[in-house]
Amino acid sequence: MSDGQPSPNNTQILGTFASILGLLGIFLYFTAWIYRWAYFAYFKLELTQLSFPFRSFFFVPIQVFVGNGWAFIKTILALFLLATGIKITLWFVEPLTVPFILSLSQPLNRTFRRRQWQKVKRKFMVFAKAFHQFPPFNFIRELVSIIPVSLRKDLIIVIWLLIILFWLARIQGWDDARRDAINETSTLPVFTYIFPKENLVLGRDLDDVYTSPSFKDSRFIGDLGLFDYVQGREDNDPEKPRIWRLLLENNNIIYCFFGLDKNADKNQAPAVLAIKTDKKGQVIILSPSVPK
Repeated sequence: MSDGQPSPNNTQILGTFASILGLLGIFLYFTAWIYRWAYFAYFKLELTQLSFPFRSFFFVPIQVFVGNGWAFIKTILALFLLATGIKITLWFVEPLTVPFILSLSQPLNRTFRRRQWQKVKRKFMVFAKAFHQFPPFNFIRELVSIIPVSLRKDLIIVIWLLIILFWLARIQGWDDARRDAINETSTLPVFTYIFPKENLVLGRDLDDVYTSPSFKDSRFIGDLGLFDYVQGREDNDPEKPRIWRLLLENNNIIYCFFGLDKNADKNQAPAVLAIKTDKKGQVIILSPSVPK
């Protein structure tokens, strides 16, 4: 074999490495998609209607796994749950034999004295056989038996990994959305939006912020209460508290809302105002907090 040709071992290593990277990319993208879906679902926005760069999805999981101390703890707990779920599932689908039961009962050897062990072991074997032969589990094992043995373990691992990633990303996305909806904890910027008055029916005149605009030529469909909820509250009032924040600017639409009080009900979400703009004559001012 010439020096210029790669060895079979090197080719196999590169192939395995490429497969791992491919799976890692799929899991990262899946985690980021679920996180963003949960985050924007809190604000009643559909992720499929928003546009994000594809590459940005590979950085979002950092927020899910190690975004803060509690997120890191949840990640550690999720890894423990993942290992436990995989082991239990493999036990369900494996044929039940006496050596297999004894291998499962090894931890009991360290728990009970030798004189008590035989009695405990007999009860454990009876329970394990009855539990393992429960009709739904027999049905599941028959379904699993269709899958080749070489793929069975990998499939179980992938399914459990997707389940854990789904709930981890969903919980973190919802928690972060709730945090950003509360004025006292929000990480979203405070913003000011200035636009020509013919572009939007809502808003206040810069020369006279106390006079409501005329709605003589305007029409509405839907719940008028939502309009009343926003109309007259277009300015910030930290004493209420009422602070307008920019949620997202996407597809020439500005999504904004004024935050909730820290004592707001956990199921309450702010009403989001979507402003369609053509980028003409508008000014957006952003700030991490309300200027003093």
